[in-house]
Amino acid sequence: MNKRIGFIGVGLMGHGMAKNLVEKGFPTTVLGHRNRAPVEDLVKRGAREAKDLRALCEASDVIILCVTGSPQVEDLIYRDGGILANARSGQIVIDTSTSHPASTLRIAADLKAKGMRLVDSPLTRTPVEAEQGRLNSMVGADLATFEEVKPIIAAYSENILHAGDTGAGHKIKLLNNFGVIGQLALISEVLTACAKLDVDPKMFFKLFSLGAASSPMFQNVAGKAVEGDFTGHKFALVNAAKDMRYYNSMATEAGLSAPMAAATTQSLLTAVNLGFGGSEYLTGSLVQAQAKLNGVEFPPRKT
Repeated sequence: MNKRIGFIGVGLMGHGMAKNLVEKGFPTTVLGHRNRAPVEDLVKRGAREAKDLRALCEASDVIILCVTGSPQVEDLIYRDGGILANARSGQIVIDTSTSHPASTLRIAADLKAKGMRLVDSPLTRTPVEAEQGRLNSMVGADLATFEEVKPIIAAYSENILHAGDTGAGHKIKLLNNFGVIGQLALISEVLTACAKLDVDPKMFFKLFSLGAASSPMFQNVAGKAVEGDFTGHKFALVNAAKDMRYYNSMATEAGLSAPMAAATTQSLLTAVNLGFGGSEYLTGSLVQAQAKLNGVEFPPRKT
């Protein structure tokens, strides 16, 4: 018999994940959300809605969190009437957020003291794949716990990687995001340099596309940006800045020299401070921010 699931965070990613859990036979209880549409849709599909965290905890064997990051996760765990206060021995919490590994390990220790287990299982891909049940999940847990939660994670995932023990999932996710966001920062600078140096960005795009350094990321982001479309990568710029702050903190704690990470973080924070920190601005807007910083228009107007 499938474990009972409590799901917190039925937003853009969470709705698709919870939908797949319901449709694949997991009894699922969701916590109310300020956006009522996904909650009501899930209830129509067979989920139940909990009035508060206590009710959700009581109805669940496994609690899945899909929120922005560590502050939100910690609030759910430690607030008065939160998960820790209502925990019972044997429950499992799966944190699918992109969280700070140090916070993850502290929460894991506090839950363990009450007989619970924490699994860090962050995600890659987009809300489209969430709806399709085709996300990538990287899991931090001991092997026995990994095997126990794998059928649950498989309900919304195409690929599942056991990254290692608790904390390993969040570490590898931050490494992955640095690799992605670092490319985006480089793309934004080189495209802006084209505009500043009176080089046609479309011609540069054609040239770079012929070389070994071209990539799906470059094709998607730069290919759209040269046409004035900054939505090539569906990830909020402000969340990318948060992830890079986490990465830099993790690197500092490990004594890791990370000059490229520091530069990438500054590029993102500059973009936020230039006015691109709203949720409507995706990481492709790094190009707009670099153009604004350098006093040029992008794409350049034809003369």
